[in-house]
Amino acid sequence: MQVFTPIEVAKYTGSKYLGVLVGAKYARELNALPREAVPAGLEKKLTTRALEALCNGDIQFEVTKRRRPHGGI
Repeated sequence: MQVFTPIEVAKYTGSKYLGVLVGAKYARELNALPREAVPAGLEKKLTTRALEALCNGDIQFEVTKRRRPHGGI
């Protein structure tokens, strides 16, 4: 089992919490791909692949502001 420290995750995202959110979203995207599109020979869990990609700097992401409905606080 591979272990990713909060410091490793925060290096590319600025915070460990944002790193977990980005990794989880990327893992969901990997899960949505057809099995044929995933490279062969990678029998790792999707979350492990996502965190590896994040710690290697392979994931490009952008943080956008949350839109609030009109009249809301």
